[in-house]
Amino acid sequence: MSDVKDHYPVNGRVIIHLDMNAFYCSVHEAEEPEYYKDKPTAVSGSVEQRKGIIVTCSYAARNKGIKTGMAVKQAMRICPELLLIKPDFNLYRKYSHGFMSIARQFTPLVEPVSIDECYMDITGSKLLGTPLDIAESLQRRIKSEWQLPCSIGLAPNKLLAKMASDMKKPMGLTVLRLRDVPNMLWDKPCGTLFGIGGKTAEKLEKMNIRTIGQLANTDEALLIKQFGVMGAWMKSAAHGMDQSPVNPNREQSKSIGHTTTLPSDLTEQDDVFRVLLNLSDQTARRLRRQNLVASTVQITIRRPDMSTITRSHTLSAPTQTTEEINKEARKLFQRHWKLGDPIRLLGVTLQNLAPADETAVQLDLFSYEDQPRKEALTKAMDTLRDRFGEDAVLTAGMLGDDPSTLIRNKRIRGTSLQKDDSLLYIDE
Repeated sequence: MSDVKDHYPVNGRVIIHLDMNAFYCSVHEAEEPEYYKDKPTAVSGSVEQRKGIIVTCSYAARNKGIKTGMAVKQAMRICPELLLIKPDFNLYRKYSHGFMSIARQFTPLVEPVSIDECYMDITGSKLLGTPLDIAESLQRRIKSEWQLPCSIGLAPNKLLAKMASDMKKPMGLTVLRLRDVPNMLWDKPCGTLFGIGGKTAEKLEKMNIRTIGQLANTDEALLIKQFGVMGAWMKSAAHGMDQSPVNPNREQSKSIGHTTTLPSDLTEQDDVFRVLLNLSDQTARRLRRQNLVASTVQITIRRPDMSTITRSHTLSAPTQTTEEINKEARKLFQRHWKLGDPIRLLGVTLQNLAPADETAVQLDLFSYEDQPRKEALTKAMDTLRDRFGEDAVLTAGMLGDDPSTLIRNKRIRGTSLQKDDSLLYIDE
Protein backbone atom coordinates (compact mmCIF):
# COMPACT_ATOMS: atom_id res chain seq x y z
CA MET A 1 0.00 0.00 0.00
CA SER A 2 1.16 3.54 -0.70
CA ASP A 3 2.44 5.67 2.14
CA VAL A 4 -0.53 7.25 3.98
CA LYS A 5 1.95 9.63 5.56
CA ASP A 6 2.46 11.55 2.32
CA HIS A 7 -0.52 11.01 0.02
CA TYR A 8 -3.70 9.06 -0.50
CA PRO A 9 -3.51 5.47 -1.70
CA VAL A 10 -4.62 4.79 -5.27
CA ASN A 11 -6.63 1.82 -4.01
CA GLY A 12 -7.59 1.41 -0.37
CA ARG A 13 -8.65 3.43 2.63
CA VAL A 14 -7.21 5.96 5.04
CA ILE A 15 -8.55 5.57 8.57
CA ILE A 16 -8.06 7.69 11.69
CA HIS A 17 -8.62 6.47 15.22
CA LEU A 18 -9.19 9.49 17.46
CA ASP A 19 -8.73 8.86 21.18
CA MET A 20 -9.04 11.47 23.91
CA ASN A 21 -6.32 11.41 26.58
CA ALA A 22 -7.43 10.95 30.22
CA PHE A 23 -10.78 12.25 29.00
CA TYR A 24 -12.70 12.79 32.25
CA CYS A 25 -9.80 14.55 33.97
CA SER A 26 -9.02 16.54 30.82
CA VAL A 27 -12.63 17.77 30.71
CA HIS A 28 -12.44 19.03 34.30
CA GLU A 29 -9.12 20.70 33.55
CA ALA A 30 -10.62 22.39 30.50
CA GLU A 31 -13.60 23.61 32.56
CA GLU A 32 -11.60 24.84 35.56
CA PRO A 33 -7.93 25.22 34.58
CA GLU A 34 -7.32 27.47 37.60
CA TYR A 35 -7.95 24.45 39.85
CA TYR A 36 -6.77 21.48 37.83
CA LYS A 37 -4.28 22.46 35.12
CA ASP A 38 -1.13 20.31 35.35
CA LYS A 39 -2.25 19.02 38.76
CA PRO A 40 -2.51 15.35 39.80
CA THR A 41 -6.26 14.73 39.54
CA ALA A 42 -8.48 11.66 39.59
CA VAL A 43 -12.17 11.00 39.04
CA SER A 44 -13.66 8.81 41.76
CA GLY A 45 -17.26 7.97 42.60
CA SER A 46 -16.88 8.27 46.37
CA VAL A 47 -15.05 11.56 46.76
CA GLU A 48 -16.53 12.62 50.09
CA GLN A 49 -15.96 9.30 51.85
CA ARG A 50 -12.50 8.81 50.33
CA LYS A 51 -13.64 5.30 49.42
CA GLY A 52 -14.04 3.45 46.16
CA ILE A 53 -11.50 3.32 43.37
CA ILE A 54 -9.87 5.58 40.82
CA VAL A 55 -11.99 5.70 37.67
CA THR A 56 -9.39 7.61 35.68
CA CYS A 57 -6.52 9.95 36.47
CA SER A 58 -4.54 12.73 34.83
CA TYR A 59 -1.09 12.20 33.39
CA ALA A 60 0.34 14.30 36.20
CA ALA A 61 -1.16 11.78 38.62
CA ARG A 62 0.10 8.84 36.57
CA ASN A 63 3.60 10.24 36.75
CA LYS A 64 3.33 9.96 40.54
CA GLY A 65 2.31 6.32 40.44
CA ILE A 66 -1.50 6.62 40.41
CA LYS A 67 -3.32 4.08 38.25
CA THR A 68 -6.89 3.47 37.11
CA GLY A 69 -8.55 0.88 39.34
CA MET A 70 -6.39 1.73 42.34
CA ALA A 71 -8.15 2.11 45.68
CA VAL A 72 -8.60 5.77 46.60
CA LYS A 73 -7.08 5.12 50.03
CA GLN A 74 -3.95 3.72 48.44
CA ALA A 75 -3.80 6.55 45.89
CA MET A 76 -3.99 9.17 48.65
CA ARG A 77 -1.15 7.49 50.49
CA ILE A 78 1.02 7.54 47.36
CA CYS A 79 0.06 11.08 46.40
CA PRO A 80 -1.41 13.11 49.29
CA GLU A 81 -1.85 16.14 47.01
CA LEU A 82 -4.11 14.15 44.64
CA LEU A 83 -7.28 16.11 43.81
CA LEU A 84 -10.38 13.88 43.75
CA ILE A 85 -13.25 14.88 41.45
CA LYS A 86 -16.83 13.62 41.41
CA PRO A 87 -17.99 12.37 37.97
CA ASP A 88 -20.17 14.69 35.87
CA PHE A 89 -21.56 12.77 32.90
CA ASN A 90 -23.56 15.67 31.51
CA LEU A 91 -20.30 17.61 31.24
CA TYR A 92 -18.52 14.66 29.62
CA ARG A 93 -21.28 14.32 27.04
CA LYS A 94 -21.04 18.02 26.21
CA TYR A 95 -17.32 17.74 25.49
CA SER A 96 -17.80 14.47 23.63
CA HIS A 97 -20.32 16.10 21.31
CA GLY A 98 -17.85 18.95 20.88
CA PHE A 99 -14.88 16.97 19.62
CA MET A 100 -17.13 14.64 17.57
CA SER A 101 -18.59 17.69 15.78
CA ILE A 102 -15.06 18.75 14.79
CA ALA A 103 -14.35 15.23 13.50
CA ARG A 104 -17.49 15.36 11.32
CA GLN A 105 -16.22 18.57 9.68
CA PHE A 106 -13.48 16.49 8.07
CA THR A 107 -15.65 13.55 6.95
CA PRO A 108 -19.24 12.32 7.37
CA LEU A 109 -17.84 8.82 7.96
CA VAL A 110 -17.37 9.07 11.74
CA GLU A 111 -18.08 6.02 13.90
CA PRO A 112 -18.27 6.77 17.65
CA VAL A 113 -16.93 3.85 19.68
CA SER A 114 -17.41 5.34 23.13
CA ILE A 115 -17.72 8.73 24.77
CA ASP A 116 -14.03 9.50 24.18
CA GLU A 117 -13.06 7.83 20.91
CA CYS A 118 -14.13 7.37 17.31
CA TYR A 119 -13.01 6.09 13.92
CA MET A 120 -12.92 8.35 10.85
CA ASP A 121 -12.67 7.29 7.20
CA ILE A 122 -10.93 10.21 5.46
CA THR A 123 -10.35 8.42 2.14
CA GLY A 124 -12.67 10.87 0.39
CA SER A 125 -11.32 13.99 2.11
CA LYS A 126 -8.56 14.80 -0.39
CA LEU A 127 -9.64 18.43 -0.81
CA LEU A 128 -8.82 19.08 2.86
CA GLY A 129 -5.18 18.10 2.48
CA THR A 130 -3.00 15.05 2.92
CA PRO A 131 -3.90 12.48 5.60
CA LEU A 132 -1.16 13.85 7.82
CA ASP A 133 -2.38 17.42 7.28
CA ILE A 134 -5.90 16.37 8.32
CA ALA A 135 -4.67 14.48 11.39
CA GLU A 136 -2.56 17.42 12.55
CA SER A 137 -5.38 19.91 11.94
CA LEU A 138 -7.86 17.69 13.79
CA GLN A 139 -5.59 17.37 16.80
CA ARG A 140 -4.80 21.09 16.80
CA ARG A 141 -8.45 22.19 16.57
CA ILE A 142 -9.65 19.88 19.35
CA LYS A 143 -6.91 21.25 21.59
CA SER A 144 -7.61 24.86 20.62
CA GLU A 145 -11.43 24.80 20.64
CA TRP A 146 -12.08 22.37 23.50
CA GLN A 147 -8.75 22.35 25.36
CA LEU A 148 -8.65 18.56 25.10
CA PRO A 149 -5.51 16.55 24.35
CA CYS A 150 -5.93 13.57 22.03
CA SER A 151 -3.90 10.86 20.36
CA ILE A 152 -4.39 9.91 16.73
CA GLY A 153 -3.62 6.74 14.83
CA LEU A 154 -3.41 6.98 11.03
CA ALA A 155 -3.53 3.73 9.07
CA PRO A 156 -5.09 1.86 6.13
CA ASN A 157 -7.67 0.11 8.38
CA LYS A 158 -9.43 0.34 11.74
CA LEU A 159 -7.31 -2.30 13.46
CA LEU A 160 -4.00 -0.61 12.71
CA ALA A 161 -5.42 2.86 13.40
CA LYS A 162 -6.47 1.71 16.88
CA MET A 163 -3.08 0.12 17.52
CA ALA A 164 -1.34 3.30 16.33
CA SER A 165 -3.32 5.66 18.54
CA ASP A 166 -2.24 3.66 21.61
CA MET A 167 1.46 3.96 20.80
CA LYS A 168 2.02 7.53 21.94
CA LYS A 169 0.08 9.34 24.67
CA PRO A 170 -0.71 12.09 25.38
CA MET A 171 -0.95 14.17 22.18
CA GLY A 172 0.55 11.48 19.98
CA LEU A 173 0.19 11.14 16.22
CA THR A 174 1.36 7.80 14.85
CA VAL A 175 1.31 6.47 11.29
CA LEU A 176 1.14 2.69 10.98
CA ARG A 177 1.28 1.20 7.48
CA LEU A 178 0.97 -2.44 6.47
CA ARG A 179 4.65 -2.60 5.67
CA ASP A 180 5.44 -1.32 9.20
CA VAL A 181 3.65 -4.21 10.93
CA PRO A 182 6.61 -6.65 11.15
CA ASN A 183 8.96 -4.02 12.61
CA MET A 184 6.48 -2.21 14.85
CA LEU A 185 4.16 -4.96 16.08
CA TRP A 186 5.61 -8.43 15.71
CA ASP A 187 7.86 -8.24 18.78
CA LYS A 188 4.93 -7.28 21.05
CA PRO A 189 2.96 -9.80 23.21
CA CYS A 190 -0.17 -11.31 21.64
CA GLY A 191 -2.29 -9.67 24.32
CA THR A 192 -1.45 -6.23 22.91
CA LEU A 193 -3.15 -7.03 19.60
CA PHE A 194 -6.51 -5.26 19.69
CA GLY A 195 -9.29 -7.84 19.92
CA ILE A 196 -7.32 -10.49 21.80
CA GLY A 197 -8.39 -10.73 25.44
CA GLY A 198 -6.53 -12.01 28.45
CA LYS A 199 -7.87 -15.57 28.34
CA THR A 200 -7.10 -15.94 24.64
CA ALA A 201 -3.58 -14.60 25.24
CA GLU A 202 -3.13 -17.15 28.04
CA LYS A 203 -4.23 -19.97 25.76
CA LEU A 204 -1.82 -18.80 23.06
CA GLU A 205 0.94 -18.68 25.67
CA LYS A 206 0.29 -22.32 26.52
CA MET A 207 0.70 -23.08 22.81
CA ASN A 208 4.10 -21.30 22.93
CA ILE A 209 2.73 -18.45 20.81
CA ARG A 210 3.88 -15.42 22.75
CA THR A 211 4.37 -12.60 20.25
CA ILE A 212 2.29 -11.15 17.44
CA GLY A 213 5.02 -12.23 15.03
CA GLN A 214 4.79 -15.83 16.21
CA LEU A 215 1.01 -15.63 15.82
CA ALA A 216 1.40 -14.29 12.29
CA ASN A 217 3.58 -17.27 11.39
CA THR A 218 1.40 -19.96 13.06
CA ASP A 219 -0.40 -22.41 10.80
CA GLU A 220 -3.95 -21.13 10.28
CA ALA A 221 -5.44 -24.62 10.47
CA LEU A 222 -4.00 -25.05 13.96
CA LEU A 223 -5.47 -21.72 15.08
CA ILE A 224 -8.88 -22.60 13.65
CA LYS A 225 -8.75 -25.98 15.39
CA GLN A 226 -8.09 -24.28 18.75
CA PHE A 227 -10.16 -21.10 18.41
CA GLY A 228 -12.71 -21.70 15.65
CA VAL A 229 -13.36 -18.84 13.25
CA MET A 230 -11.53 -16.48 15.60
CA GLY A 231 -8.33 -18.36 14.77
CA ALA A 232 -8.50 -17.24 11.15
CA TRP A 233 -9.20 -13.67 12.28
CA MET A 234 -6.19 -13.69 14.64
CA LYS A 235 -3.86 -14.87 11.87
CA SER A 236 -5.11 -12.10 9.58
CA ALA A 237 -4.98 -9.44 12.32
CA ALA A 238 -1.40 -10.37 13.20
CA HIS A 239 -0.51 -9.42 9.61
CA GLY A 240 -2.35 -6.10 10.08
CA MET A 241 -5.31 -7.03 7.88
CA ASP A 242 -8.82 -5.70 8.63
CA GLN A 243 -11.66 -5.09 6.20
CA SER A 244 -14.29 -3.77 8.64
CA PRO A 245 -15.80 -0.48 7.43
CA VAL A 246 -16.24 2.72 9.40
CA ASN A 247 -19.96 2.73 10.14
CA PRO A 248 -21.40 6.19 10.91
CA ASN A 249 -24.82 4.65 11.58
CA ARG A 250 -23.65 2.31 14.30
CA GLU A 251 -26.10 2.49 17.18
CA GLN A 252 -26.13 1.20 20.69
CA SER A 253 -29.07 -0.88 21.84
CA LYS A 254 -31.53 1.72 23.07
CA SER A 255 -32.98 -0.46 25.80
CA ILE A 256 -32.93 -3.93 27.31
CA GLY A 257 -36.03 -5.28 28.99
CA HIS A 258 -38.00 -8.30 30.14
CA THR A 259 -41.72 -8.60 30.86
CA THR A 260 -43.71 -11.54 32.14
CA THR A 261 -47.44 -12.24 32.09
CA LEU A 262 -48.23 -13.80 35.46
CA PRO A 263 -50.02 -17.16 35.72
CA SER A 264 -52.38 -15.56 38.24
CA ASP A 265 -52.90 -11.97 39.35
CA LEU A 266 -50.59 -10.82 42.15
CA THR A 267 -51.70 -8.60 45.03
CA GLU A 268 -49.04 -9.23 47.71
CA GLN A 269 -45.92 -7.07 47.78
CA ASP A 270 -43.59 -9.99 48.59
CA ASP A 271 -44.79 -11.86 45.51
CA VAL A 272 -44.32 -8.78 43.35
CA PHE A 273 -40.83 -8.25 44.74
CA ARG A 274 -39.81 -11.81 43.83
CA VAL A 275 -40.90 -11.27 40.24
CA LEU A 276 -39.13 -7.90 40.05
CA LEU A 277 -35.94 -9.54 41.35
CA ASN A 278 -36.23 -12.20 38.67
CA LEU A 279 -36.74 -9.58 35.94
CA SER A 280 -33.95 -7.37 37.28
CA ASP A 281 -31.63 -10.37 37.29
CA GLN A 282 -32.42 -11.25 33.67
CA THR A 283 -32.00 -7.69 32.38
CA ALA A 284 -28.77 -7.16 34.32
CA ARG A 285 -27.36 -10.38 32.91
CA ARG A 286 -28.15 -9.33 29.34
CA LEU A 287 -26.59 -5.95 30.08
CA ARG A 288 -23.34 -7.54 31.30
CA ARG A 289 -23.30 -9.96 28.38
CA GLN A 290 -23.32 -7.00 25.99
CA ASN A 291 -20.75 -5.15 28.14
CA LEU A 292 -23.13 -2.25 28.75
CA VAL A 293 -24.21 -0.12 31.69
CA ALA A 294 -27.61 1.53 32.19
CA SER A 295 -28.52 4.90 33.66
CA THR A 296 -32.32 4.54 33.73
CA VAL A 297 -34.57 1.85 35.23
CA GLN A 298 -38.20 1.55 34.09
CA ILE A 299 -40.95 -0.73 35.36
CA THR A 300 -44.14 -1.75 33.53
CA ILE A 301 -47.30 -2.79 35.39
CA ARG A 302 -50.46 -4.08 33.69
CA ARG A 303 -53.84 -4.51 35.36
CA PRO A 304 -56.27 -7.37 34.63
CA ASP A 305 -58.30 -4.93 32.46
CA MET A 306 -55.12 -4.52 30.30
CA SER A 307 -54.55 -0.89 31.29
CA THR A 308 -50.80 -0.33 31.65
CA ILE A 309 -48.51 2.14 33.38
CA THR A 310 -44.76 2.67 32.99
CA ARG A 311 -42.60 4.58 35.45
CA SER A 312 -38.87 5.26 35.29
CA HIS A 313 -36.05 6.87 37.23
CA THR A 314 -32.55 7.90 36.18
CA LEU A 315 -29.80 6.80 38.54
CA SER A 316 -27.05 9.03 39.88
CA ALA A 317 -24.47 6.75 38.23
CA PRO A 318 -24.66 4.00 35.57
CA THR A 319 -24.84 0.39 36.73
CA GLN A 320 -24.95 -3.19 35.48
CA THR A 321 -25.67 -4.94 38.78
CA THR A 322 -28.83 -6.85 39.65
CA GLU A 323 -28.74 -5.35 43.15
CA GLU A 324 -28.95 -1.71 42.02
CA ILE A 325 -31.51 -2.40 39.29
CA ASN A 326 -33.75 -4.40 41.61
CA LYS A 327 -33.51 -1.78 44.36
CA GLU A 328 -34.70 0.94 41.96
CA ALA A 329 -37.46 -1.27 40.52
CA ARG A 330 -38.83 -1.88 44.03
CA LYS A 331 -38.75 1.84 44.83
CA LEU A 332 -40.66 2.63 41.64
CA PHE A 333 -43.28 0.01 42.47
CA GLN A 334 -43.80 1.29 46.01
CA ARG A 335 -43.96 4.87 44.80
CA HIS A 336 -46.42 4.39 41.96
CA TRP A 337 -48.67 1.41 42.78
CA LYS A 338 -51.50 1.07 45.28
CA LEU A 339 -50.80 -1.99 47.35
CA GLY A 340 -53.47 -4.66 46.99
CA ASP A 341 -54.50 -3.79 43.44
CA PRO A 342 -54.20 -6.90 41.22
CA ILE A 343 -51.34 -7.13 38.71
CA ARG A 344 -51.45 -9.20 35.50
CA LEU A 345 -48.04 -8.32 33.98
CA LEU A 346 -44.72 -6.96 35.26
CA GLY A 347 -41.69 -5.72 33.36
CA VAL A 348 -38.27 -4.18 33.98
CA THR A 349 -36.52 -2.20 31.22
CA LEU A 350 -33.07 -0.58 31.26
CA GLN A 351 -32.53 2.59 29.23
CA ASN A 352 -29.84 5.18 28.50
CA LEU A 353 -27.33 2.44 27.78
CA ALA A 354 -23.62 3.00 27.24
CA PRO A 355 -20.56 0.78 26.79
CA ALA A 356 -19.16 -0.37 30.14
CA ASP A 357 -15.71 0.73 28.92
CA GLU A 358 -17.05 4.25 28.69
CA THR A 359 -17.21 4.57 32.46
CA ALA A 360 -16.01 2.60 35.45
CA VAL A 361 -18.25 4.47 37.88
CA GLN A 362 -20.33 1.37 38.52
CA LEU A 363 -17.29 0.01 40.36
CA ASP A 364 -17.81 2.66 43.02
CA LEU A 365 -21.42 1.85 43.83
CA PHE A 366 -20.23 -0.41 46.65
CA SER A 367 -17.72 0.41 49.30
CA TYR A 368 -14.18 -0.51 48.40
CA GLU A 369 -14.16 -3.32 50.96
CA ASP A 370 -17.29 -5.00 49.53
CA GLN A 371 -16.67 -4.38 45.86
CA PRO A 372 -14.17 -7.19 45.04
CA ARG A 373 -16.32 -9.80 46.79
CA LYS A 374 -19.49 -8.74 44.99
CA GLU A 375 -17.76 -8.53 41.62
CA ALA A 376 -16.29 -12.00 42.10
CA LEU A 377 -19.71 -13.36 43.10
CA THR A 378 -21.39 -11.84 40.04
CA LYS A 379 -18.69 -13.21 37.76
CA ALA A 380 -19.00 -16.66 39.33
CA MET A 381 -22.78 -16.64 38.92
CA ASP A 382 -22.51 -15.58 35.25
CA THR A 383 -19.94 -18.31 34.61
CA LEU A 384 -22.15 -20.98 36.18
CA ARG A 385 -25.10 -19.87 34.07
CA ASP A 386 -23.02 -19.84 30.89
CA ARG A 387 -22.08 -23.43 31.60
CA PHE A 388 -25.20 -24.95 33.17
CA GLY A 389 -28.05 -22.68 32.05
CA GLU A 390 -29.93 -19.75 33.52
CA ASP A 391 -31.51 -21.77 36.35
CA ALA A 392 -28.17 -22.98 37.66
CA VAL A 393 -28.04 -19.98 40.01
CA LEU A 394 -31.03 -18.48 41.82
CA THR A 395 -31.08 -15.98 44.63
CA ALA A 396 -32.99 -16.90 47.75
CA GLY A 397 -35.32 -13.96 47.07
CA MET A 398 -36.57 -15.64 43.89
CA LEU A 399 -37.63 -18.78 45.74
CA GLY A 400 -39.92 -17.36 48.41
CA ASP A 401 -40.17 -18.29 52.07
CA ASP A 402 -40.03 -22.02 51.47
CA PRO A 403 -37.75 -22.89 48.54
CA SER A 404 -38.17 -26.62 49.17
CA THR A 405 -41.88 -26.36 48.40
CA LEU A 406 -41.13 -24.78 45.03
CA ILE A 407 -38.55 -27.44 44.28
CA ARG A 408 -40.93 -30.26 45.22
CA ASN A 409 -43.55 -28.72 42.96
CA LYS A 410 -40.92 -28.35 40.22
CA ARG A 411 -42.01 -24.78 39.57
CA ILE A 412 -39.23 -22.23 39.58
CA ARG A 413 -39.37 -19.27 37.23
CA GLY A 414 -41.84 -21.17 35.07
CA THR A 415 -39.40 -24.01 34.28
CA SER A 416 -39.37 -27.67 35.18
CA LEU A 417 -36.58 -29.00 37.38
CA GLN A 418 -35.19 -32.51 37.16
CA LYS A 419 -33.94 -34.32 40.24
CA ASP A 420 -30.31 -33.86 39.22
CA ASP A 421 -30.60 -30.13 38.54
CA SER A 422 -27.95 -28.15 40.42
CA LEU A 423 -29.07 -25.05 42.30
CA LEU A 424 -26.87 -22.60 44.11
CA TYR A 425 -28.73 -20.39 46.59
CA ILE A 426 -27.19 -17.00 47.14
CA ASP A 427 -28.38 -15.28 50.31
CA GLU A 428 -29.33 -11.68 49.62
